[in-house]
Amino acid sequence: MEEELTVRVPTEVQRMLNRTPEEMERDIRLYAALMLFRQGKLSSGAAAAMAGVPRVMFLDLCAEYDIPVSQITAEDLRREMDRE
Repeated sequence: MEEELTVRVPTEVQRMLNRTPEEMERDIRLYAALMLFRQGKLSSGAAAAMAGVPRVMFLDLCAEYDIPVSQITAEDLRREMDRE
């Protein structure tokens, strides 16, 4: 089930970005999904669904935009490895 939302974008912005309305819609969905995932508000699967792409592609896009796909820190990893 999906809900349709309307986002108003100034024509000038659309022109500056040289994007069609369809491209703007796709971009906004992707960028919102990436940000919500980065903030920990959506899982990668839910964010991929929001962006309208397969999960593997979404994870590739995270790498492209320097968004970590794991919340584990280097310090957490060191502690975990020291335990074993």
